[in-house]
Parts: sequence; structure tokens; C-alpha cells
Amino acid sequence: MRNSSAVPRYHRAAALGLRFRAMTTGDLGFLSALYASTREPELAPLPWSDEQKATFLDMQFQAQHSHYLENYPDASWLIIELDGKPAGRLYLEFWPSEHRIIDIALMPGVRGQGIGAALLRDVMEEAALAKKAVGIHVEKANPAMRLYKRLGFETVEDKGVYDLLRWQPSRLELSEPQNL
Repeated sequence: MRNSSAVPRYHRAAALGLRFRAMTTGDLGFLSALYASTREPELAPLPWSDEQKATFLDMQFQAQHSHYLENYPDASWLIIELDGKPAGRLYLEFWPSEHRIIDIALMPGVRGQGIGAALLRDVMEEAALAKKAVGIHVEKANPAMRLYKRLGFETVEDKGVYDLLRWQPSRLELSEPQNL
């Protein structure tokens, strides 16, 4: 198993100017804002005040964060930086048969620029080199579902609101990683 404190050297991500560092408690404010940015569209139609929405989102972030830390004790908790500023998170755990993406999220200002695809391709290549699959739970309504499907992830289990997706390394052409 890979050291959970190791910071990856992903070449596609690096080509886009991304750097990674281990998460610290000082990142909790950023991570809470990042979480809120992923949920704002679904809360927009609710008749709650901004304060009520912020309170709800903070409570949900704390619950998710605690759940992740408790259930994935050996994970790599990475902050994605762009131009020296936090731009997202990548949480990974390395299992005997797969690299599990616990969570991947980007701030709104950096979405839609190919960063997510580059990150996923780097994780896929790393897993393929280890002869492992890549797994992730994705909400059915998540706009990124199209990206996962385009990259060859397949639904292996319906979990209600989420689908468990898996990518198998036989789909990766290591001789031509730029084509992923």
C-alpha cells in the first residue's frame, strides 16, 4: 500500500500547472467552501435564507469530513493547488485491487478546463501501472458523470442516489498516455 502522506507526481496535472500537498487542519475553511460550491445548485430553489443554507452546508461538510476520516484511515488527503492557491481536493485510498477515489472536487472557477480529466487520467495511469482498477461513487445527477463515462468508467452497482463506477486498466494504452 502506498504511504498515505505521499504526494503524487502526476504529469498531466503538472502540465496544467497543478501541484498537490497534504491537507492540514488549516484547509478546513477552504474545504468547507469547496463543499458548499458543489451543493449550491441543489439548494438554490429552497426557500431558506442564506444563513440557513450556510448553516446546513457547514453541518453537511462537517459530517462528510468526519465520515471520510473515520472510514478511510489510510487515505491520501490532497489539496490541489493552481498558481499557489487551493483549487480543489483529491482524496484517494489504495486498496489491494483498486485505487479508490473517495472524493474529487474543483472550485467553480477552474471547472470545465480539462483539469478533472487530467487528474482522472493520471490516477488511471497510476492504477494501470499497478495493475489495479479505479473506483468511485458518483451521484447520478453529477454533471461529471459524462466525463467518467467518456473515460471508460462503467457502473458496477446502483447505490440509490449514487452509482459505484469502476474503470479497468485494460482500457489504458500505456504506450500512448496522451490519448487518454
